[in-house]
Amino acid sequence: MRGDAAVIDPSVSVEVYLALAREKDWSIRCVLETHVHADHLSRARELAQRAGATLLLPQQDRVSFAFRPVADGDLVSIGKASLTALHTPGHTNESMCFLLNDSALFTGDTLFTNGVGRPDLHASDIDAARRRAVALYVSLERVRRLSPKLLVLPAHTSEPVAFDGRPVTASMADVGTWLKSWLESQSSFVSRVTSNLPETPPNFKRIVALNEAGQFPTDDSTDLEAGANRCAVR
Repeated sequence: MRGDAAVIDPSVSVEVYLALAREKDWSIRCVLETHVHADHLSRARELAQRAGATLLLPQQDRVSFAFRPVADGDLVSIGKASLTALHTPGHTNESMCFLLNDSALFTGDTLFTNGVGRPDLHASDIDAARRRAVALYVSLERVRRLSPKLLVLPAHTSEPVAFDGRPVTASMADVGTWLKSWLESQSSFVSRVTSNLPETPPNFKRIVALNEAGQFPTDDSTDLEAGANRCAVR
């Protein structure tokens, strides 16, 4: 009997996901995005089309293609499992986390294993970035109160890691240890994240424009996506 699967924040060739589904005898039923990405090209729309899956994105008006909107508290069923959507604005206004059966939390770029999402990309000015930082503070307070047994599964790493086949994850208990000091006060958090911003990701404006349009460049995308990930504040 074929199993049902979901893919969250696909960022590599769709063939990788399709091949894995064939190997495991899975049917990809849903493809989800936690937010509109600025650091890599989304493969979500193409994967959903190729797999015949439902494309789900956080409720917003940024993208110009059809999708099923997901709002705070919505449940997404995949076989016997379910994902609960948690609206966690800050990195972007539409950012979502997805809670899997009270066992794991897919945090997108809201929370990493050793950092948080930067609030300034696509913000009009520093005041807008500070307002997003306030929203991020509230979101992280919400997330931090979830079960310490949860596995935190971010969309990617906040620093280079070895390609050793090991998942990038940490327990909420371990993440909460360092996050607690970050969240001692709203004002100190806002000051910390807005004064410690890494360099802007290269090509992020073009990447965002392509992701909002649901397009993929016809030429080699390697150079477009090259460079260190810079969506995290540590």
